[in-house]
Amino acid sequence: MDEENLVFLISRKQRVIISGSRRRDVIKCIVKVPQLDLLITASQKGLITVFNSQMRVQTSTSVTDTSWITGCDYLSQLKRIVATTERTIIVWDYKAQGSGQESYFVIKPMDHCLLCVCVVSLPNQLCRDDILLGDDGGFVNKFTINSDDFGLKQAKSKKKLQSQVLDSKNFKSVKRKLHNDWVMKIRYITPLSCFGSCSLDSVHSLVLESLKRLEDNLPVREFSMPRGANTFCYCTKANVIVTGGDDKVLRLWHPNISTKPVGKLLGHMFSITEIVTNEKDQHIISLSSAKVFRVWDVQTLSLLQVFHDSHGGPGDMQIYSMVYDSNHGMLITGSSVMDMYPLTRMVQDTKQIPHTHEREINVMLYNRYFHQVLTVCSESIIKVWELETGLQIYQILDPHGFSVELTSAALDETGFLFATGAYNGTIKIWDFGSGQEMKVLPEGKDWKEEEHWLRHLVFLKAQEKHQYLILTLERNGKIKMVQGTEEDLYLVVTWELPNVVPLLQDGNHTVHLKPCPKPRNMHIPFPDVQLVEKNVSQCVNSPDISTEVNCIDLLQVEGYNLIAAGTLNGVIILWDFINLTVKELYRPEDCFIVDPDLDPKRFRINNILFLFRNPECARRPSQDSVCSSSQCDSSKGPQSSKGSKQSIHDNEVKGEQHDVTAGPQQPVDKKHPAGIDTQPPVIVTAHEDGHLRFWKLEGKLLKNMLPFTKHSAISLTSLCTDLCSRILLTGNVEGHVILCSISSFLDPPHEEKKLKQLLVWRAHSLEIVQVIYIEDKQLVLTASIDGSIRLWHAFSGHYCGYFGQRRMFELSQSSDFILPCDVNEYPVEIKEENKFTEKKQKYEYPLVFDRQKWKKMSSMSLLFKRTPPKAFEVDHDFKFFKSLSSPKIRRRALEGFLTENREAGVVFGSLPIYRVPSPTSLRFLPLIGSEAQRESANSIAGKKKGGHVQHDKVSRRKSLKRHLVPQINLASSFFPSIPK
Repeated sequence: MDEENLVFLISRKQRVIISGSRRRDVIKCIVKVPQLDLLITASQKGLITVFNSQMRVQTSTSVTDTSWITGCDYLSQLKRIVATTERTIIVWDYKAQGSGQESYFVIKPMDHCLLCVCVVSLPNQLCRDDILLGDDGGFVNKFTINSDDFGLKQAKSKKKLQSQVLDSKNFKSVKRKLHNDWVMKIRYITPLSCFGSCSLDSVHSLVLESLKRLEDNLPVREFSMPRGANTFCYCTKANVIVTGGDDKVLRLWHPNISTKPVGKLLGHMFSITEIVTNEKDQHIISLSSAKVFRVWDVQTLSLLQVFHDSHGGPGDMQIYSMVYDSNHGMLITGSSVMDMYPLTRMVQDTKQIPHTHEREINVMLYNRYFHQVLTVCSESIIKVWELETGLQIYQILDPHGFSVELTSAALDETGFLFATGAYNGTIKIWDFGSGQEMKVLPEGKDWKEEEHWLRHLVFLKAQEKHQYLILTLERNGKIKMVQGTEEDLYLVVTWELPNVVPLLQDGNHTVHLKPCPKPRNMHIPFPDVQLVEKNVSQCVNSPDISTEVNCIDLLQVEGYNLIAAGTLNGVIILWDFINLTVKELYRPEDCFIVDPDLDPKRFRINNILFLFRNPECARRPSQDSVCSSSQCDSSKGPQSSKGSKQSIHDNEVKGEQHDVTAGPQQPVDKKHPAGIDTQPPVIVTAHEDGHLRFWKLEGKLLKNMLPFTKHSAISLTSLCTDLCSRILLTGNVEGHVILCSISSFLDPPHEEKKLKQLLVWRAHSLEIVQVIYIEDKQLVLTASIDGSIRLWHAFSGHYCGYFGQRRMFELSQSSDFILPCDVNEYPVEIKEENKFTEKKQKYEYPLVFDRQKWKKMSSMSLLFKRTPPKAFEVDHDFKFFKSLSSPKIRRRALEGFLTENREAGVVFGSLPIYRVPSPTSLRFLPLIGSEAQRESANSIAGKKKGGHVQHDKVSRRKSLKRHLVPQINLASSFFPSIPK
């Protein structure tokens, strides 16, 4: 069966064995205290246990040795636990210090055998609780218990007894006979302000009345059913009372109509023993004596799920009690053990891995006007989903032909159209609402396979109505424009950017362009341009480093007409069509020493993005507290142990509040875009080496940031921001999502401290292809090569679900933390260092040794000599300080690989071997001073063969210890402030 169709996930049942219980003992009663998130269990032989929210035993005691416990409940005013046996009432102070057996009271005697108990919850009562008792004579008793009944007597006794016996006649009590048989269950229903009691009596099966009827002899409201009722419960939202008994029928009653039930539920084959309700989902869970559970829908009266407790035989391990925990979405039952059945929606990590598509995701788009999500997989299937529910609206199979893979897609600014591009270079425009094909760019006859592989599509703002303009990036690095009108049958390629990479590699950082007018029937936002330099020298490129354009981004606003391109070798190219220039903003060779031994792909730019704040965003009050006040407050509140986020520092991030207002908009000078009312845009790039780099349009590096994750320097794959560029989201190849606040950073001056990483969480187990932020709902969409599209809360990392699941989304943030089945890491909240941490003294290393001061002093070995030390003696002791010279740190990591030497064995054959480019290994042994010590250390490290050194860690550690212990002991005497 599909586990997602079930209400309770049986495969994830948890079992708790009550430790300390006697032989053949069973759990007779289970009580949930929602306000304290406590669970109380009472066994038949007198063991009462209190569990906390993590289902760990908080305290327990044994309150009886001979009598059997028949029921228990929690006294909300007195903060104590009340339990009943056949002839006594036991009140236990579970919070008392010391032994639990010294803190309970026994109230006796009783006229009849007590069978059930409940507490009357009245908010106007202080330091007083009323309890209702049902016995085997058909009586309903009400006892009033005050705090003075226990506190005064306990204070007068100098020595606490094992149990203090109180006379039941000293308590205020009333009783009335309401049934002619045993009272099986009694409950106080707060919404109805009345109590209910059920019995095996066929005439007086259920009585529902106010507490005042216990003090008089007026008629009461009675419900009759064949063979009586074993149990009942009340559903608040539906306003019905559900009863069940030996006739195996569940009856639904209106509280004010006792003549006829409003509905019946048939299906049980044995007597019904317990009934509980799930108010949130409007479910009824019923249990029969054969340990068969049935889950019903109150509104439709339909059966949702049937499952059986298969542990033991039918007559063995009878389930005596059942309760539904609404705080954690869990059904709890008590027999000789306690079983917990979680709701399927609360446990998302089912055995079935989330799958939106059968193949890896290539493209994901969000239509903020329709509130729908479009996904494309490598199997060339287009699916459109409803965001709020997760339901699929429609799908398109083989949109570009049979087995033609779709590699890119784009959405226009109105949300009515979307375009798709394939690996064969074809482009199609579709109607988003209906999925109807509108325009197509057919495949050329002379095109080779994968020659025009489309990597990226961008819709442009058309200057004329009914005109389509699409900017394309091919796999070979060419940037083209495709256009068409409603009258045209096909799309055509009308514009292409020239290749400027050879010119930039030839040493030019800025290349000027000139317009090349051509007769056109349409207006396009970019002019036809050609290079001013015609003589392009043929540069010999490295075969390992490709110069193709890998990603592009477009900024088409008033005052700016820019295209930014990131290449595979790390070069950033900026096309400015207002100034008719193309610039090289960044080249790795200018900033780093390129080592040919290292991977040349580490500088590759995987994504590039313009960060621009338009005048409307500048006029709004700054939302530097990137989450709303309600969400920020809720995230700081108490959470469950699974949902609590780990913190790097203890203090909270203080959001900076700025009131940013913009004055009246000035006319824009297109030649001088710096005069615009808003700040100039900033470019952010995601690199293969795991860094985020922020750039000005002039090419100045503003910030080089390595985001914090569990493993550092992970390749970044995607970038996303909101409409006002206040937060930045990025994903990496290990499935992490990183959330940063950039609101203050974009406002000049661009200080590094203003850029803050807020949160990081693991969203997928494989590479993330795309991340989308939904601003109005503060949600994050992630697409991965694992074939799933998942939905998350942006500022907490809570998992909402995935597209394709059988259940609808629950976008309201729950206190219970859930994760998908392939993720076991919890979100990590990044917090600032507090002011106390910043003021800590930081020591600078290495130490500076003053040789002149050393000559004036005497070493510890020469202090006891009467004559001053000679020069050679001082120099002899000076050799120990030579060993304290600062180590020479390598700026590049060593290249390691496995040898897999079979002769050395399984363990030693897998030890890594390091290639050292330097002729000697002295820089790895910085603490060895003399030449003799260096030679001995090199001999210990191993024989050099072909530039490889195999280290023997054990012998090297012994050698270093033998040489360093006297040196450190001597140095510590002269530098007492530095620890050994």
